[in-house]
Amino acid sequence: MIFIAGATGFVGGHLVDYLLAKGVGLKCLARSDKTADALARRGVRVLRGDVTEPGTLKDILDPDDIVIHLVGIIAEQGKATFSSIHVDGTANLVAEARRAGVRHFLYQSALGADSASFSGYLRTKAEAEEIVRSSGLGWTIFRPSLIIGPWDGFTKKLMDMIRLLPVLPIPGGGGARFQPVSIHDWLRCAGAVIENPSEYRATYDIGGPEHLTYREIVETLAEVMGRHKLRLSIPMGLMKFSASVLEAALPSPPVTVEQARLLELDNICDTDAVEKAFGFRPRRYQEALKEFVR
Repeated sequence: MIFIAGATGFVGGHLVDYLLAKGVGLKCLARSDKTADALARRGVRVLRGDVTEPGTLKDILDPDDIVIHLVGIIAEQGKATFSSIHVDGTANLVAEARRAGVRHFLYQSALGADSASFSGYLRTKAEAEEIVRSSGLGWTIFRPSLIIGPWDGFTKKLMDMIRLLPVLPIPGGGGARFQPVSIHDWLRCAGAVIENPSEYRATYDIGGPEHLTYREIVETLAEVMGRHKLRLSIPMGLMKFSASVLEAALPSPPVTVEQARLLELDNICDTDAVEKAFGFRPRRYQEALKEFVR
Protein backbone atom coordinates (compact mmCIF):
# COMPACT_ATOMS: atom_id res chain seq x y z
CA MET A 1 0.00 0.00 0.00
CA ILE A 2 1.22 3.50 -0.84
CA PHE A 3 0.56 6.24 1.70
CA ILE A 4 0.78 9.83 0.42
CA ALA A 5 0.97 12.93 2.59
CA GLY A 6 0.42 15.97 0.37
CA ALA A 7 -1.82 14.22 -2.16
CA THR A 8 -3.78 17.34 -3.13
CA GLY A 9 -0.83 19.50 -4.17
CA PHE A 10 0.54 19.81 -7.70
CA VAL A 11 2.97 16.89 -7.44
CA GLY A 12 0.70 14.84 -5.19
CA GLY A 13 -2.28 15.19 -7.52
CA HIS A 14 -0.27 13.92 -10.45
CA LEU A 15 1.15 11.08 -8.36
CA VAL A 16 -2.36 9.97 -7.36
CA ASP A 17 -3.40 9.90 -11.04
CA TYR A 18 -0.24 7.99 -11.99
CA LEU A 19 -0.66 5.31 -9.32
CA LEU A 20 -4.41 4.90 -9.79
CA ALA A 21 -3.82 4.32 -13.51
CA LYS A 22 -1.45 1.50 -12.54
CA GLY A 23 -3.97 -0.03 -10.16
CA VAL A 24 -1.83 0.60 -7.09
CA GLY A 25 -3.57 0.65 -3.72
CA LEU A 26 -3.52 4.13 -2.19
CA LYS A 27 -4.33 5.78 1.08
CA CYS A 28 -3.94 9.53 1.43
CA LEU A 29 -3.82 11.99 4.29
CA ALA A 30 -6.39 14.81 4.21
CA ARG A 31 -6.72 17.79 6.56
CA SER A 32 -10.14 19.08 5.53
CA ASP A 33 -13.55 17.77 4.50
CA LYS A 34 -13.10 19.33 1.07
CA THR A 35 -9.84 17.54 0.29
CA ALA A 36 -11.10 14.31 1.86
CA ASP A 37 -14.21 14.33 -0.33
CA ALA A 38 -12.19 15.11 -3.47
CA LEU A 39 -9.84 12.19 -2.83
CA ALA A 40 -12.64 9.79 -1.87
CA ARG A 41 -14.45 10.51 -5.15
CA ARG A 42 -11.37 9.25 -6.98
CA GLY A 43 -11.47 5.93 -5.20
CA VAL A 44 -8.69 6.66 -2.74
CA ARG A 45 -8.82 5.51 0.87
CA VAL A 46 -8.76 8.72 2.91
CA LEU A 47 -7.27 9.13 6.37
CA ARG A 48 -8.02 12.35 8.22
CA GLY A 49 -5.00 13.97 9.82
CA ASP A 50 -2.44 16.76 9.81
CA VAL A 51 1.33 16.26 9.88
CA THR A 52 1.67 19.19 12.30
CA GLU A 53 -0.66 17.49 14.81
CA PRO A 54 0.97 14.22 15.90
CA GLY A 55 -2.16 12.99 17.68
CA THR A 56 -3.98 12.80 14.34
CA LEU A 57 -1.32 10.48 12.90
CA LYS A 58 -1.63 7.76 15.53
CA ASP A 59 -1.94 4.26 13.98
CA ILE A 60 -2.51 5.49 10.42
CA LEU A 61 0.43 3.48 8.98
CA ASP A 62 1.07 -0.25 8.59
CA PRO A 63 4.29 -2.28 8.17
CA ASP A 64 3.73 -2.89 4.44
CA ASP A 65 3.27 0.80 3.63
CA ILE A 66 5.57 2.88 1.46
CA VAL A 67 5.27 6.46 2.71
CA ILE A 68 5.61 9.34 0.24
CA HIS A 69 5.91 12.64 2.09
CA LEU A 70 5.22 15.60 -0.21
CA VAL A 71 3.91 18.16 2.28
CA GLY A 72 5.66 21.51 1.92
CA ILE A 73 5.12 25.25 1.56
CA ILE A 74 6.99 27.87 -0.44
CA ALA A 75 5.94 30.83 1.72
CA GLU A 76 4.99 31.17 5.38
CA GLN A 77 1.51 32.26 6.39
CA GLY A 78 0.27 32.48 9.98
CA LYS A 79 0.94 29.27 11.89
CA ALA A 80 2.06 27.53 8.70
CA THR A 81 5.77 28.26 9.04
CA PHE A 82 8.68 26.51 7.35
CA SER A 83 9.69 25.07 10.70
CA SER A 84 6.23 23.79 11.65
CA ILE A 85 5.55 22.21 8.26
CA HIS A 86 8.94 21.00 7.06
CA VAL A 87 10.67 20.16 10.34
CA ASP A 88 7.96 19.38 12.88
CA GLY A 89 5.64 17.84 10.30
CA THR A 90 8.36 15.55 9.01
CA ALA A 91 9.40 14.56 12.53
CA ASN A 92 5.80 13.68 13.38
CA LEU A 93 5.28 11.56 10.28
CA VAL A 94 8.65 9.83 10.70
CA ALA A 95 7.75 8.99 14.31
CA GLU A 96 4.54 7.27 13.16
CA ALA A 97 6.46 5.51 10.35
CA ARG A 98 8.98 4.19 12.88
CA ARG A 99 6.22 2.96 15.17
CA ALA A 100 4.63 1.08 12.29
CA GLY A 101 7.94 -0.16 10.86
CA VAL A 102 7.00 0.87 7.30
CA ARG A 103 8.75 -0.60 4.26
CA HIS A 104 10.17 2.68 2.96
CA PHE A 105 9.98 6.45 3.38
CA LEU A 106 10.33 8.79 0.37
CA TYR A 107 10.79 12.46 1.25
CA GLN A 108 10.44 15.32 -1.23
CA SER A 109 13.06 17.92 -0.37
CA ALA A 110 14.40 20.64 -2.71
CA LEU A 111 17.48 21.21 -4.81
CA GLY A 112 19.78 23.51 -2.86
CA ALA A 113 18.61 22.34 0.58
CA ASP A 114 21.30 23.50 3.00
CA SER A 115 21.27 23.81 6.79
CA ALA A 116 23.43 26.95 6.49
CA SER A 117 21.26 28.70 3.87
CA PHE A 118 19.87 32.22 4.40
CA SER A 119 16.59 30.80 3.06
CA GLY A 120 14.20 29.46 5.66
CA TYR A 121 12.71 27.25 2.98
CA LEU A 122 16.00 25.59 2.02
CA ARG A 123 17.29 25.49 5.59
CA THR A 124 14.25 23.67 6.96
CA LYS A 125 14.20 21.29 4.00
CA ALA A 126 17.76 20.31 4.97
CA GLU A 127 16.73 19.86 8.60
CA ALA A 128 13.87 17.61 7.50
CA GLU A 129 16.26 15.56 5.37
CA GLU A 130 18.40 14.87 8.43
CA ILE A 131 15.34 13.68 10.37
CA VAL A 132 14.62 11.18 7.59
CA ARG A 133 18.24 10.02 7.29
CA SER A 134 18.58 9.40 11.02
CA SER A 135 15.19 7.66 11.33
CA GLY A 136 16.47 4.10 11.03
CA LEU A 137 13.96 3.51 8.21
CA GLY A 138 14.67 2.62 4.63
CA TRP A 139 14.56 6.02 2.97
CA THR A 140 14.90 7.94 -0.29
CA ILE A 141 15.22 11.72 -0.61
CA PHE A 142 14.40 13.60 -3.81
CA ARG A 143 15.86 17.07 -4.34
CA PRO A 144 14.04 18.42 -7.41
CA SER A 145 14.61 21.68 -9.22
CA LEU A 146 11.53 23.36 -10.73
CA ILE A 147 8.89 20.73 -11.50
CA ILE A 148 6.67 21.81 -14.38
CA GLY A 149 3.47 20.43 -15.84
CA PRO A 150 -0.30 20.86 -15.88
CA TRP A 151 -1.45 22.94 -12.88
CA ASP A 152 2.04 23.95 -11.71
CA GLY A 153 1.93 27.29 -9.94
CA PHE A 154 5.30 28.59 -11.17
CA THR A 155 4.42 28.27 -14.85
CA LYS A 156 0.91 29.61 -14.27
CA LYS A 157 2.28 32.80 -12.68
CA LEU A 158 4.65 33.32 -15.60
CA MET A 159 1.89 32.67 -18.12
CA ASP A 160 -0.39 35.21 -16.43
CA MET A 161 2.45 37.75 -16.51
CA ILE A 162 3.12 37.09 -20.19
CA ARG A 163 -0.56 37.42 -21.09
CA LEU A 164 -1.34 40.52 -19.04
CA LEU A 165 1.76 42.74 -19.12
CA PRO A 166 2.86 44.81 -22.14
CA VAL A 167 6.52 43.86 -21.55
CA LEU A 168 8.29 40.93 -19.86
CA PRO A 169 9.87 42.04 -16.56
CA ILE A 170 13.13 40.19 -15.83
CA PRO A 171 14.33 40.60 -12.20
CA GLY A 172 18.01 41.48 -12.02
CA GLY A 173 18.61 40.56 -15.63
CA GLY A 174 17.50 36.96 -15.04
CA GLY A 175 20.96 35.43 -15.05
CA ALA A 176 20.46 32.80 -12.32
CA ARG A 177 20.28 29.26 -13.70
CA PHE A 178 17.57 26.67 -13.06
CA GLN A 179 16.89 23.14 -14.26
CA PRO A 180 13.18 22.58 -14.99
CA VAL A 181 12.02 18.97 -14.97
CA SER A 182 8.71 17.62 -16.27
CA ILE A 183 6.26 16.19 -13.75
CA HIS A 184 6.05 13.11 -15.99
CA ASP A 185 9.78 12.52 -15.59
CA TRP A 186 9.53 13.06 -11.82
CA LEU A 187 6.79 10.41 -11.79
CA ARG A 188 9.08 7.95 -13.58
CA CYS A 189 11.67 8.50 -10.86
CA ALA A 190 9.10 8.04 -8.10
CA GLY A 191 7.74 4.94 -9.84
CA ALA A 192 11.20 3.37 -9.87
CA VAL A 193 11.52 3.90 -6.11
CA ILE A 194 8.06 2.47 -5.45
CA GLU A 195 8.80 -0.65 -7.51
CA ASN A 196 12.25 -1.29 -6.01
CA PRO A 197 12.67 0.78 -2.84
CA SER A 198 15.72 -1.13 -1.63
CA GLU A 199 17.59 -0.09 -4.80
CA TYR A 200 17.17 3.64 -4.12
CA ARG A 201 18.33 4.27 -0.56
CA ALA A 202 20.07 7.57 -1.21
CA THR A 203 19.57 11.29 -1.89
CA TYR A 204 18.89 12.14 -5.53
CA ASP A 205 19.06 15.48 -7.32
CA ILE A 206 16.21 15.65 -9.84
CA GLY A 207 16.60 18.07 -12.74
CA GLY A 208 16.06 18.35 -16.46
CA PRO A 209 18.78 17.89 -19.11
CA GLU A 210 19.68 21.58 -19.46
CA HIS A 211 20.68 24.59 -17.39
CA LEU A 212 18.50 27.58 -18.25
CA THR A 213 18.63 31.12 -16.94
CA TYR A 214 15.46 32.66 -15.57
CA ARG A 215 15.46 34.91 -18.63
CA GLU A 216 15.65 31.89 -20.96
CA ILE A 217 12.81 30.20 -19.07
CA VAL A 218 10.54 33.23 -19.49
CA GLU A 219 11.50 33.75 -23.14
CA THR A 220 10.98 30.07 -24.03
CA LEU A 221 7.57 30.04 -22.36
CA ALA A 222 6.56 33.22 -24.22
CA GLU A 223 7.68 31.63 -27.49
CA VAL A 224 5.64 28.46 -26.87
CA MET A 225 2.63 30.65 -26.03
CA GLY A 226 3.13 32.63 -29.23
CA ARG A 227 3.57 35.89 -27.33
CA HIS A 228 6.53 37.98 -28.47
CA LYS A 229 7.16 40.97 -26.22
CA LEU A 230 9.94 43.32 -25.22
CA ARG A 231 12.02 42.39 -22.15
CA LEU A 232 12.55 44.82 -19.31
CA SER A 233 15.25 44.19 -16.71
CA ILE A 234 14.10 45.14 -13.18
CA PRO A 235 16.89 46.04 -10.71
CA MET A 236 16.98 43.40 -7.98
CA GLY A 237 17.05 46.08 -5.30
CA LEU A 238 13.72 47.42 -6.56
CA MET A 239 12.35 43.88 -6.75
CA LYS A 240 13.25 43.21 -3.10
CA PHE A 241 11.84 46.54 -1.95
CA SER A 242 8.56 45.87 -3.75
CA ALA A 243 8.41 42.40 -2.24
CA SER A 244 8.95 43.80 1.26
CA VAL A 245 6.08 46.27 0.76
CA LEU A 246 3.80 43.50 -0.49
CA GLU A 247 4.73 41.26 2.44
CA ALA A 248 3.83 44.02 4.88
CA ALA A 249 0.54 44.83 3.16
CA LEU A 250 -0.82 41.43 2.08
CA PRO A 251 -1.45 38.18 3.97
CA SER A 252 -0.42 36.19 0.90
CA PRO A 253 1.87 38.31 -1.31
CA PRO A 254 2.64 37.21 -4.89
CA VAL A 255 6.36 37.21 -4.09
CA THR A 256 8.35 37.39 -0.85
CA VAL A 257 11.76 38.92 -0.19
CA GLU A 258 13.20 35.44 0.30
CA GLN A 259 11.81 34.28 -3.05
CA ALA A 260 13.29 37.36 -4.72
CA ARG A 261 16.69 36.58 -3.19
CA LEU A 262 16.48 33.00 -4.45
CA LEU A 263 16.13 34.37 -8.00
CA GLU A 264 19.74 35.57 -7.66
CA LEU A 265 21.11 32.06 -7.03
CA ASP A 266 21.76 29.14 -9.37
CA ASN A 267 19.59 26.13 -8.59
CA ILE A 268 21.14 23.36 -10.66
CA CYS A 269 22.65 19.90 -10.53
CA ASP A 270 24.40 17.70 -13.12
CA THR A 271 22.43 17.66 -16.36
CA ASP A 272 22.72 13.85 -16.44
CA ALA A 273 21.79 13.29 -12.78
CA VAL A 274 18.46 11.62 -13.59
CA GLU A 275 19.93 9.54 -16.40
CA LYS A 276 22.70 8.20 -14.14
CA ALA A 277 20.34 7.34 -11.27
CA PHE A 278 17.19 6.21 -13.11
CA GLY A 279 18.33 5.21 -16.59
CA PHE A 280 16.46 7.66 -18.79
CA ARG A 281 16.98 11.17 -20.11
CA PRO A 282 14.30 13.70 -19.08
CA ARG A 283 12.48 15.95 -21.55
CA ARG A 284 13.95 19.31 -22.47
CA TYR A 285 12.11 22.36 -21.15
CA GLN A 286 10.56 23.46 -24.44
CA GLU A 287 9.42 19.92 -25.23
CA ALA A 288 7.81 19.58 -21.80
CA LEU A 289 6.03 22.94 -22.17
CA LYS A 290 4.48 21.94 -25.49
CA GLU A 291 2.78 19.01 -23.73
CA PHE A 292 0.57 21.27 -21.63
CA VAL A 293 0.88 24.96 -22.63
CA ARG A 294 -1.72 26.16 -25.10
